[in-house]
Amino acid sequence: MTSHFTTLNNGQNIPAIGLGTWQSKPNEVALAVEHALKAGYRHIDCAWAYGNEKEVGEGLRASGVPREEVFITSKLWGTYHKRVEECLDQTLANLGTTYLDLYLVHWPIAMNPNGNHPVMPMRPNGNRDIDESWDIRDTWKGMEAMVKKGKVKSIGASNFSQAVLDKILPTAEIIPVVNQLEIHLYNPQLELLDYLKSKKIVPQAYSPLGSTNSPLLTDESATEIAKKHSLKSTSDVLLGYLLAKDIIVLPKSVTPSRIESNLTGALEAYSVLTPEDIKVLDGVAAGGKQKRFIMPPWGIDLGFDNWPTATK
Repeated sequence: MTSHFTTLNNGQNIPAIGLGTWQSKPNEVALAVEHALKAGYRHIDCAWAYGNEKEVGEGLRASGVPREEVFITSKLWGTYHKRVEECLDQTLANLGTTYLDLYLVHWPIAMNPNGNHPVMPMRPNGNRDIDESWDIRDTWKGMEAMVKKGKVKSIGASNFSQAVLDKILPTAEIIPVVNQLEIHLYNPQLELLDYLKSKKIVPQAYSPLGSTNSPLLTDESATEIAKKHSLKSTSDVLLGYLLAKDIIVLPKSVTPSRIESNLTGALEAYSVLTPEDIKVLDGVAAGGKQKRFIMPPWGIDLGFDNWPTATK
């Protein structure tokens, strides 16, 4: 079984269910990728900062699925905003491919490339060492250059608020095809989704099931809807809900049975959820359960709702 597809604003098709690889350990992720592709996944979401792209590449090759049949995404890290191609070339070499289907700016924040750590340079107060003189619009020009060179087919955003998108869009030659965000039952970001739709930018959901030991998996409303439709688990509803809202989902797992059920369960829920179900689920966060799980202490205001006040 393969996932259904969404069409991006440049006409490229993207599988609407992908395997997330964040926090997947190097000795686990190759097998997870191999199993996912053999089980029918055709979309793998990676990032330079995850530190496991070499193993992801091993899994891709071990699966036997031809490269051209797999949609591969990676992300530019913050210490490389002035050196987009250098970061991309490392990713391509590690994955063992000559191109990416999609390349994202991981966070709209440039960090000091000459700081005290190559991945996460820090300030004495514990915040990230941000290069506040750098203009995110120049990062986007660097991303556009990679499309023109043929190294990536599409480019997009990740963790971009409306305020950040409003900054880059007026001068962008290429409109981002996606914006990858923390989107789930408890952080639906409904206003931002409406904005993205108006700009023809497809939303992608990372952590669609929440975090480890997530309260989403025992949410009463989602569990009730799962029972009503005789679905196998609450997680099916959590994923199908997002698919029904035209959001690409990127559940992460290294467990073979869970990898399979995330795919089949999401599609099953997508096929049975009603508009009434979606309305109920859309209202869960506003009913007192609004919660973000991913909030790195950047020390600047990213422009998101429900995010702690920045301290420098």
